[in-house]
Amino acid sequence: MTSAQPAPIAEPADSEPSANTFQVDLRGLVDLLSHHLYSSPRVYVRELLQNAVDAVTARRALDPEAEIGIRLSAAGNRVTIEDSGIGLTAAEAHSLLATIGRSSKRGGEHGLETTRQEFLGQFGIGLLACFVVARQIRVVTRSARDPLAAPVEWLATDDGSYTVRELPADARTEPGTTVVLEARPGAEEWLVPAKVEQLARDYGSLLPYDITFHEGSDEGSREGSGEGSAPRPITDRPAVWDRAFPTPAARRVALAGHCAQLFGFTPLDSIDLDLPVAGVRGVAYVLPEPTSPAHRSGHRVHLKGMLLTDKADNLLPDWAFFVRAVLDTDTLRPTASRENLYDDETLAAVREALGARIRTWLAELAASEPERLAAFLSVHHLGVKSLARHDPELLGLMLPWLPFETSDGSMSLEEFAAAHTDIHFTRTVEEFRQIAPIAAAHGLGVINAGYTYDADLLALLPTVRPELKVTELDAGAVTERLDPVPTSAELALAPFLATARTRLEPQSCDVVLRAFQPVAVPALYLDDRQARQERDRTAALDSADSLWSGILGALRGSAPRARLVLNHNNPLIRRIAALPDEALTATAVESLYGQALLMSQRPLRPGDTTLLNRAFLGLLEWATHPADTREDEK
Repeated sequence: MTSAQPAPIAEPADSEPSANTFQVDLRGLVDLLSHHLYSSPRVYVRELLQNAVDAVTARRALDPEAEIGIRLSAAGNRVTIEDSGIGLTAAEAHSLLATIGRSSKRGGEHGLETTRQEFLGQFGIGLLACFVVARQIRVVTRSARDPLAAPVEWLATDDGSYTVRELPADARTEPGTTVVLEARPGAEEWLVPAKVEQLARDYGSLLPYDITFHEGSDEGSREGSGEGSAPRPITDRPAVWDRAFPTPAARRVALAGHCAQLFGFTPLDSIDLDLPVAGVRGVAYVLPEPTSPAHRSGHRVHLKGMLLTDKADNLLPDWAFFVRAVLDTDTLRPTASRENLYDDETLAAVREALGARIRTWLAELAASEPERLAAFLSVHHLGVKSLARHDPELLGLMLPWLPFETSDGSMSLEEFAAAHTDIHFTRTVEEFRQIAPIAAAHGLGVINAGYTYDADLLALLPTVRPELKVTELDAGAVTERLDPVPTSAELALAPFLATARTRLEPQSCDVVLRAFQPVAVPALYLDDRQARQERDRTAALDSADSLWSGILGALRGSAPRARLVLNHNNPLIRRIAALPDEALTATAVESLYGQALLMSQRPLRPGDTTLLNRAFLGLLEWATHPADTREDEK
């Protein structure tokens, strides 16, 4: 069989292909920007600042001696920004201001020799993004590259139309650009002066040029006539972490104030994040209260001084959830919306390096400032445990400091290891709470590994301290530490123990007699992972068909079973053992089993629930029947 060949597309011999351009619906573009690309209309201020800064950067490259600055103002549902930057000619206004994807920052275009890396904007969306809040955008610009070029007005509306015309020479005498936005209906709140100033300060406080804000001025031109309030600075350079202070204490105070203003909390400590090779400089503030490891902190990232995002959750390793960072970078890539970091190999390398810097800070505290380390660990030991489980060297460094709940009380692993070379641990908090008082009374070293990361750290402990033996607690280890009952006493109680073992056989539970402290505990329920696995296998065997019953039955081994340890020191146990009525003895044993099981806070199986109900009702029945009735029933 042969496959059919596609028929060729016939083309008229006398026709030539015609070139066409894509058409862009501006209203649809604005909807796309405001609802899908940008998280909020607030980004329009960033776009205005970005264009102004890039224009000034180009002017500085053309004329290093030029007087430069950026002025922002708001009044009457208008926002105006003026810069003394490179300016545009009429041809450039046509080409750059109304074309999606075209950017003057791309190398060498329109005579700009400055490398692209020196500019903030790279994606060519630019001024049109301001239509998320504006119904009209007016640009008046004069080129610094062509002194003979006339000033140009570019006027665009949100219906997708624009005009370009040359203005008289006196309309703008100095090179630069003025942009005026008029609010679109429903967006007036974004052009309120206080909002504009707050957004400008949020985005532009670290930008490299002086930016001022004027409230009440109309178009804000230095050559215009509008009157407004006294100018207020937007930029605040250098960044607080780069400033010189007379003492380290003064620097800590300044950083604490910066954190309170930026994040709303006074930090427990601060960590310098300085990676000159990666072009990263900033600070991480330690949270003053514990936080969940699942919580992803939002970090503030500035790109060449412009705020990129205050919600960067991929900047630091996951284990560093106890800090909030703010930094400036000139190497990391932004996403197309310029509201987050692009997760590439460069970011991965920076993330690893920043994590190493935080780890180095911990090591330095341990070596030289133990008081500060202790204060930090009292709040954030969970974060350090998360880091240490992948870093044996750090675990060894933190052994004297990391707290654990143990049968000897809350203490560090180093303190606990000094008293116990054989270390046992439980995997659940409930199991630890049940066994801890008994283990402490009999010299058994037990650690509660039911908390996050503790089991991982204990598994790593022998690699740091090879002389230590770390094992999961099992029923046999506990039973061996409890005092045996004299042989004569155990022989005297043999009938009672036989009744107890027979009664609890359906629960796959052995019964042993020991003497232990505290006396108030009548019985102790012990099992381990192997015992639980054996019970699960038995339950599966009971519900399986004949084929699987044979397979599971063949797997039956000598795995240890759960144990009910009766305390011979407890008066109640002695009274139950002396009961003459075998049926009442059996009911009392079931009650002891149920009480010990409840104290261990383990999940109840259906058989356990049935046993508890039977024992409870049996005791009620016995308590409510007169003695003579019980004799008659016998």
